[in-house]
Amino acid sequence: MISDRPDRSAVALVSTPSGFTGRTRAFPVETPNWNHVEPVNSALRAMLGVETSVLRLLHAEGGNVPFGGVVTYHVEAHEEPGHDHLEPAGAPDPDAEHRAPWARPGGPRELVAWADGVITRTGPATQVRTWNLSSVHQLPTAHGPVWLKAVPSFFADEGEVIRMVAAHDPTLVPEVLASGPNRVLLSHVEGENCRQVTAEQVELVLPRWVAVQHALAGEPRLTPSASTMPDFGLPDTLVHGDFHPGNWLSSGVVIDWSDAVWGHPSFDVCRLMEVAAPELHDLIRRVWSEAWLKYRPDSDPRKALEIAPRASRLHNAVRYQQFLDNIEESERIYHEGDPQVELREALRLVTR
Repeated sequence: MISDRPDRSAVALVSTPSGFTGRTRAFPVETPNWNHVEPVNSALRAMLGVETSVLRLLHAEGGNVPFGGVVTYHVEAHEEPGHDHLEPAGAPDPDAEHRAPWARPGGPRELVAWADGVITRTGPATQVRTWNLSSVHQLPTAHGPVWLKAVPSFFADEGEVIRMVAAHDPTLVPEVLASGPNRVLLSHVEGENCRQVTAEQVELVLPRWVAVQHALAGEPRLTPSASTMPDFGLPDTLVHGDFHPGNWLSSGVVIDWSDAVWGHPSFDVCRLMEVAAPELHDLIRRVWSEAWLKYRPDSDPRKALEIAPRASRLHNAVRYQQFLDNIEESERIYHEGDPQVELREALRLVTR
């Protein structure tokens, strides 16, 4: 049987300060996820004897998107490596439409240099993830690790969104240490990923998030959502935009706010139920509805949740198409077909 997350191997096309150098042979990587590049750099450090940064995915063969197979990356070596493990190869395209700033030579180091103007590092920066939607580094400091994240220009200003939430509940978000155009520096938050979300975690996070949404309701302060629906007495407000439990931590903190929009609050609970186990759905509906009725007693949140999944799927379809329209062609593999999946699901919900 083929695993849902098969083993990954990598091939690196290596550029250096003096130009393109060549390619490595395929080498094993410890984790399957294509955008998890820390183990790629670790393997290259042992192989080439220099520090590297992964710039972008070039192509992938085999595996199940976005896991496994043989993945070819364009990699930047920070110094001239030895050539014992490099073979001649054609250089990657020097530029392409919609290429992310961090996917260009010098891009990752520019981000780290910006962070160094804010914090004092006590060791090397670790490039954790990179792909078409974000670049993430972990930076060590005397006060613990901090996180450097960059996103494309079509995303929300994550620093500003987090500050909006923190004004009403600072325990729900990481601390913003600094932010700039399409980048943010965040404090470390303890806690494990909540992808396998529990009833206790639902009861911890949902009422607090509803309280913040109620406090922020009013005139739009971000781009409106791509889909609308009857309000059922609930206000348009800040919507996280990707509120699945993989973006929750067990400490009760919610991360990854760059998908935020202004829209109907039910979209977030729909995204939660797309990932949460079906046996938790009734609890999620009850906790969310009771939380809103506390602030809007004349509303009908239960009725909203009968309609919201259709509108939420339409919003998702438009959002995925926006990704495809604004990311480099070689990295569209992450999202090819996603708009159609969402539209088919919206149609299924209507015809059901």
